[in-house]
Amino acid sequence: MTSVRLNHIMCGICGFNWTDERLLEQMKATLTHRGPDGHGSYVADGISLGHRRLSIVDLSESGKQPLTNEDGTIWITFNGEIYNHPTLRRQLEQRGHRFRGHSDTESIVHAYEEFGLDFVQHLTGMFAFAIWDAPRRRLVLARDRLGIKPLYYTLDGGKLRFASEIKALLADPTLPRQVNSQGLFDLLGYEFTPAPATLFQGVQKLLPGCMLVLEADGSPRMLRYWRLEQREVDATPEALIDLLGSACTDHMMSDVPVGSFLSGGIDSSAVVQFLSKSASTPLQTFALGYREATYSELDFARQVAEHFHTLHRELLISPIGSREIERSVWHLDEPTTDPSNLPFMLICEQASRYVKVCLSGDGGDELFMGYDRFRASKASHLLDLLPLPFRRALYRGIIGVIRDDDQKKGARNILKRFLQGAVLPSNGEHIRWQYFLDPEQAAVLFQPEFLRSVDVDPFAPVKQWSIVAPQERGAREQYVELNTVLPDSVLMKVDKMSMAHSLEVRPPFLDHRIVEYCYSLPTAQKLRGFTTKWLLKDALKNRLPPGIAMRKKQGFSIPMKNWIRGELLEFTRDEIFSSTLIRNYFNMPSLERFWTEHQLRQHNHSHLFWTLLNLSLWSRLLLAGQQHESTEVSSPESKDAVAAAA
Repeated sequence: MTSVRLNHIMCGICGFNWTDERLLEQMKATLTHRGPDGHGSYVADGISLGHRRLSIVDLSESGKQPLTNEDGTIWITFNGEIYNHPTLRRQLEQRGHRFRGHSDTESIVHAYEEFGLDFVQHLTGMFAFAIWDAPRRRLVLARDRLGIKPLYYTLDGGKLRFASEIKALLADPTLPRQVNSQGLFDLLGYEFTPAPATLFQGVQKLLPGCMLVLEADGSPRMLRYWRLEQREVDATPEALIDLLGSACTDHMMSDVPVGSFLSGGIDSSAVVQFLSKSASTPLQTFALGYREATYSELDFARQVAEHFHTLHRELLISPIGSREIERSVWHLDEPTTDPSNLPFMLICEQASRYVKVCLSGDGGDELFMGYDRFRASKASHLLDLLPLPFRRALYRGIIGVIRDDDQKKGARNILKRFLQGAVLPSNGEHIRWQYFLDPEQAAVLFQPEFLRSVDVDPFAPVKQWSIVAPQERGAREQYVELNTVLPDSVLMKVDKMSMAHSLEVRPPFLDHRIVEYCYSLPTAQKLRGFTTKWLLKDALKNRLPPGIAMRKKQGFSIPMKNWIRGELLEFTRDEIFSSTLIRNYFNMPSLERFWTEHQLRQHNHSHLFWTLLNLSLWSRLLLAGQQHESTEVSSPESKDAVAAAA
């Protein structure tokens, strides 16, 4: 812990490059859940900046945003944490910059003054922010290297809107609410809409590691300030331990209670191990589980908690109802239909009762090739000696006769999922096993006119990354993973579901220094044979309770396929088959057939119907703006703000 008193603020940000106080207040009102501790505005000629505040460290007013430099010429609205702030502050003070408070936000402003557009290179942390340079009449948007914090924008005719969430952009009634057809097609396969697109036509995600600079003449520039590159590293357990320990120490900085999520897997257990060594009071840990034994990891989490003497709390998740599902859809802005969204939202709700900050193990699977899809890709390459037409005919024949069972994995389910990915084009890399829309299924699932309007190449989003990646298979697949699934799905879940409950989540594994180190490791140090996370397991095997480091990955998801056949059957069926959006884009007789196949356990179509359920709810709650009462922010302040804005 540093001795310098800091002011760290997580929040929601919004704004645009014209003057409209009323619209700014409406945008801020939609972000109250991200910042219930206060709000601020800066409105001047040609700029409107808004901020919602969640105070984490130094709860004074010295870091209130939007914040400016000494002479009021540079303004910023900022969401995030700058972990190297104390060092950066000292450097800037030595160069003559004067600070009024202790905010890491103020360091960003002075870094911009000192280094110009190279200033982002000097920041270590997670962030999304907008800087208004009044003398140059320049607006700068920036997002952190890995995309931990989101930033959305629209740019049309020189008019630039931006916000932490799409719903804030939608507060502008002049912004059309239209479906992005290509995004909808891609959503069915990937469970997310690949960046920079969103499911809203005209709304973009700022890519991780990028800045958008809008100059005074209205000309935009997209600048990439960071990209993954390989370098020489010390590929030893000791070097990895030193890096992880340092990152966890940085991520502990807080003047409010700090906790950690604990699944019982190696990633979250590693974080708990490092935190428990430096915590002055018992670390608070949070775990969740299910009645279905093959989905639950509570016993392993309990074992780790007891070993490190944490203050441990557990959440047993029962089948989730319509109210929780609608709430998650509203907070996500656009569907990202990884089934772990819902349980993560619920555990964030529980954790927020006790702490304002939680650390997580997110990123470990991406950095150390921990997902089954990396192993499946390696196995598939060994089978490539068989002629492709023969392989596909054989695989499809086997897929057709394997019935689904209720387990999460199990031999039948694993074999069927492997074959389903193996029949897809090899240019999909390992993402083939994360893709859930077979081209033969797509041909009958969508309306013909819709298919004619989109690019039906399933892996066009993958290829744009793989063609600029290293040629070695492991490095290439990691490059794709870290530029697609991680920011567009995993980190969207972490941000949106935690901020729904005003909870800050910090992922130490995604400190960019650790990411650069792990990406530079030889593939065999991550995937040795078919053993994933090799170096991480080797480094932690004697630091964790017996068996935890070497246990197989179970994953953080829910028994959705069983719930759609049981407790959620009527809600799912009624919502999907009565939806106007679904009828406009999909072939209803085909949907009826897939529904019957799922209910009879002939095939597992849970990904399809979970995505369609989310689409239907999204079309009501956000596309059409018919907000359900369960999604409304309940704080009195937010209701007052909405009323004032109206």
